[in-house]
Amino acid sequence: MGELYQYRDLIRALIVRDLTVRYRRSAIGFLWTMLHPLMMMLVLEVVFSTLFRFTLKDYPVYVFSGVLFWNFFSQSVVSSMNSLKGNAALLQKLPVPKAVFPIATVLSGVVNLVFAMVPLAILLLATHHGLCGSIVFLPISIVAAAIFTLGIGLLLSPLAVFFSDVVEMVTVLLTVIMYLTPVIYPIAIIPARFRPLVELNPLQILLRIFRDPIYACQIPGPGSLALALAVTATALMIGVAVFQRSAERIPYYL
Repeated sequence: MGELYQYRDLIRALIVRDLTVRYRRSAIGFLWTMLHPLMMMLVLEVVFSTLFRFTLKDYPVYVFSGVLFWNFFSQSVVSSMNSLKGNAALLQKLPVPKAVFPIATVLSGVVNLVFAMVPLAILLLATHHGLCGSIVFLPISIVAAAIFTLGIGLLLSPLAVFFSDVVEMVTVLLTVIMYLTPVIYPIAIIPARFRPLVELNPLQILLRIFRDPIYACQIPGPGSLALALAVTATALMIGVAVFQRSAERIPYYL
């Protein structure tokens, strides 16, 4: 951590570069950070509320918060897997900690997530749902999601360097995992025999402590927080252990 702190200026520069490059050739640029989840929410509202007659109180708020969380996680994981290859020139020329690159990727994802919450706040104010006092808990939820995502990113980024097919495999797997996570549907509609499969999903646990302050207007209980902490710490420890064991070999595969 001390070594990474010494390279904080590099991490900051990488975050700025990532945010700049992502929307460099786009006509509306950074606004896509806010428009993408809003458009997804509108599509899902039409599909589930109109076509499938799916009813859930304040469904736009429910699905918007879920899409924000999922977009942050999935995009940050995929970007982390590409971060080492994408910075191969720097890695081969400068003696910098390899973990700088997935860390900067996840932090830029956090910045995107914060900006994407602007239309969510507008949606909350524009509907009968309103802003809840429990929303002050959100920074803790975001930190937990970021640490978990970093752990997964550290775990997968060396594998993406050693085995080129990992990125494609994980991209497909993320689609499967999304449907095993109550991002666009309430967990109550899942048949009882399949519900443990969803409840034991680590992402469901983190999504719950992210969504509850927004949608349910409540701060997660001690049990949920302890479980989220255990999941987050486990993911980070595994990710760090795998990354440290692989770090020295990474430059030879770039």
